[in-house]
Parts: sequence; structure tokens; C-alpha cells
Amino acid sequence: MTERLTARVCVAGGGPAGVMLGLLLARAGIDVVVLEKHTDFFRDFRGDTVHPSTLDLVDQLGFRDAFEAVPHTRLRTLDVVVGSMRLHPIDFGRLRGRNHEIALMPQWDLLTLLASEGRRYPGFRLVMGAEVTDVVRAAGRVTGVLAQTADGELRVDATFTVAADGRSSTVRDRLRLTAEETGVPIDVLWLRLPRPTVPLPDTLAYVGASTMVVTIPRPDYLQCGVLIPKGTVEDIKTAGLPAFRERIVRSAPPLTEVIDDLDDWDAVKLLSVQIDLLRRWSVPGALCIGDAAHAMSPAFGVGINYAVQDAVATANLLGPVLRATPSDGAAIDAAARRVQRRRRPPTAMMQRLQVAAHRAIGSGRELVHDPPNRFARTVPGAVLTALRPITARVIGYGFRPERLSDEVLNGKG
Repeated sequence: MTERLTARVCVAGGGPAGVMLGLLLARAGIDVVVLEKHTDFFRDFRGDTVHPSTLDLVDQLGFRDAFEAVPHTRLRTLDVVVGSMRLHPIDFGRLRGRNHEIALMPQWDLLTLLASEGRRYPGFRLVMGAEVTDVVRAAGRVTGVLAQTADGELRVDATFTVAADGRSSTVRDRLRLTAEETGVPIDVLWLRLPRPTVPLPDTLAYVGASTMVVTIPRPDYLQCGVLIPKGTVEDIKTAGLPAFRERIVRSAPPLTEVIDDLDDWDAVKLLSVQIDLLRRWSVPGALCIGDAAHAMSPAFGVGINYAVQDAVATANLLGPVLRATPSDGAAIDAAARRVQRRRRPPTAMMQRLQVAAHRAIGSGRELVHDPPNRFARTVPGAVLTALRPITARVIGYGFRPERLSDEVLNGKG
């Protein structure tokens, strides 16, 4: 027997975009069901970076103390070691406002916090272990979804449906929405290593002669990513784990002390990097946001923050319409189209920056000269210094940062 739920809004996907949207809509007085296919949030090798734009939203929503109580680390600057040179391309201390750093918080902790905040509102319902399998349509509109749970089939009937179920979105597939894909020349191999006994300056990445190693400092260990040419993971495994360890320490010598802790390929996970962008984000009765609308690369760590900003724009634009004219499908669909018009341009601009970064570091050719020549010793540092106010703003806030409207914050119609 099919279980049935009814809500004003159904959100498919319990990632940052989905849970944040559920929280915001519930706060605005709109009942919402969020469906997450996994039974918990604990999955590794996901984005960890919470940028100033998202920290500002945490402040707006009033749960900064709860955020601070969750273990995390902070970075005020994003240093990159290129060969033997340490560069300082981004300094968030140059930003205005309260937040001058990024927080590095495991995504499962962030989602748990957002879900806890959502449950404070009677209109919020999060169903774990519910994998969306199809959409429901009536009279040319999406009117909900079907999901599979451990107890059988679940049907959610909703005035409006939001797909926030990631880059392999089932809802997007069922809506027959197509994305423009951008070729990306790299993949990332994720792994974790202990922190060296000698404290290191916080370093986002080490760029060596032929690869780049990302080192994200978590409270008890380093989350590391090794950039490799796309499609070469099997060749790397064939060459053997010792060769892979040597590849890492050639680019990141400070990891030499702890590299032997990597003793099994099972500890190395492949992230197939992709960038895509939907041409059209919505159909009557449904809208795609977050990775379901635009898969982002790990470059600059902006994925969580662009997903969250999508959720804010969606709540700001759709919330008042859903409260004022809940049965007016045309008005709701027009608001959904406004979400695309607002969020697609800044997303496309950030993706262009990501593509440029990949082209610079992902070709497999020699990336740096060590020891550096005179040009490398002087020009890059001078250029980066001049650009720091711009880079801090673009990376910290994006091209169109979102703020919560009074209607969402105060639950006004």
C-alpha cells in the first residue's frame, strides 16, 4: 500500500540546497516535505567549505551559537604553495562585515545542524531513506513525487516540487531537462591523512611540477585531494600505491612524514569532476536548484555556497507567492522562472572561472619551474596582491550574494 503525504512544497534531496530550502520555507510558514534517499548524512568526500556568504545567512537566521558549537576549523587566507614559493592569493580579512574567513565543517555536521533548525518549525518534515523515483503529473503540471522507502512506496502530493537531488538528479531526468556540459580535464582522488607532528601553516593546495594536492585542514586530520588528468585513475592504480604516494609528496613535501599512513587503495575515492548548467530550470509545477541545476567543480570550494544561495533565492521569490496565492499555478511558475533569471548568470560566471582554473592546472604538462625563474618570483605575487580585494569578494560571496527577505525571516505573507 502506498503511503501518502501532502505538503505545499516537496523538496527532493537532502543536501545543502534541499535542507536549507526546507528550513527557510518552514520558517516562512509554508509546510514542506524534504526527501533524502540516504538514511543519514554521514558521507565523506563532500564539500566542506562554508564561505562568508553562508556565514552571513547563519547570522541572519540567528543560530550562530549553535554553528560555533559544532567542531570546525577556520581559514582567513587561502595560501597556495607553488614549487618552493608560498603565495597568498585570497585574504578574506579584506571583506567588509562580520565574517572574514571560511569555516571548514564536514558537510554531515552542517546538514545535521540545518535539519535541527528546520525541526523547530511545525511545517518542516524531513524523511530520511526516501529515494525519489518519479514525478507525479496532472493536467500538464507536476503535482508531487513518488519515492521508495524501506516500508514501501511513498507518494508526496504538493503544490510545487523542487529538485535538489544532486548532479545525477532523478527529478531532473523525469522532467526531461537537459544540461549544457563543459568538458573538464581533471578528476580528483580524495583521501585523508593525519596531520604532521610539526604544525604547518594552513595551506589550501600545493602545486608541483605535474600535479596539485589540495590539503583541507579538518580538526583531527587533513582531507586531501590529488588532481589527476581525467580518465587516468586506472593507470595510476596500475603504477602502484608507492608511485602514487611519491606523486603526492613531490608536490606536497610536508606530507612526507604521514604519507605511509596511506596503505590501501580502498582509502582513495574518485570524484569525477563535471561542470554543467541547465538551459531551463523549471517546468509547470517544478524547479531545479543546486547541483540538479548546475554541477560545480571543486575549484574554489563554492559548491555548498552556490547551492545555499539558490535556496535563499527560491525562498525569497516563491515563498510570498505560495502564501498569497497558493493555488495560482501561473503565478508560482512565473516566480520559479525568476529564480532561474536571478541565479543562472552568477552561476555561469563562476563556472567560467572554474573552467579557466582547470585549463591552467589540468593539462598534465609541467606546471611550475623549480627553482623559480625571476619572472615567477616577482610577477605572480605582485598580481595576486593587487587582485586580493577582488578575489576575496568573488570567492567569499560569489557574483550575486543572496540575503534573506523579511517575508522569509519573519514569516510574513
